[in-house]
Amino acid sequence: MNTDFPRILSLLRKERGLSQKFVAQELGVAQALLSHYEKGKREPGLKFIIRAADFYDVSTDYLLGRSPVSSGERISESNLPEISSSEKGVTDLSALTVTLNKKLITNSIELIFTFLIKLKNHKLTQSIANYLTLAVYNSFRMTHKASPKNDDKMFGISQDFSSHITLAAMQIAEGTANQAISDSPVDEQTITTIKIEEDYKKQGTALLSLVKNSENLIKKLM
Repeated sequence: MNTDFPRILSLLRKERGLSQKFVAQELGVAQALLSHYEKGKREPGLKFIIRAADFYDVSTDYLLGRSPVSSGERISESNLPEISSSEKGVTDLSALTVTLNKKLITNSIELIFTFLIKLKNHKLTQSIANYLTLAVYNSFRMTHKASPKNDDKMFGISQDFSSHITLAAMQIAEGTANQAISDSPVDEQTITTIKIEEDYKKQGTALLSLVKNSENLIKKLM
């Protein structure tokens, strides 16, 4: 059974503030059946999937979890904002992969900080900044280590100790961020897939794609 479909079907309804009873009537099914679809207890037929896609004005690919954006488009390097002029004209497959990942990560981080500014929670912002800083630091250490010609004395902490302490520090930053959220909760639902797509367009596409790619990777590891 497709596990993305029930999650997205439920999300679409809730983000639009619609009752299950109303949506069931509009889609021509019993409320109990719609509830089963949203919980993943029953699998719908093709006709229902098409009706639901038309009702919510999204593509069937999005509804089935095949695309991270409602239009159903597949993400490529050209879908995302430019980062630097040096990337133009790149044709090598590995270089294109690097460029795409670079854009996904860079634009996603920029959008995260846009959301943080609106939340006005200094402790949360600083904690996430620390978490991301440490992740970038650890990534650079691994990149630097890739060539045996690189001297580890460039860093003040040895590689063997650094990798463990950096991950521990990231966990502390995550814990501090969660505490900041508990101390200053935001009642308003400020981040939805609809708002991300409508207000941020290409940067939103990058973030939603990064979420999709990350969850695919997690599922593979599981």
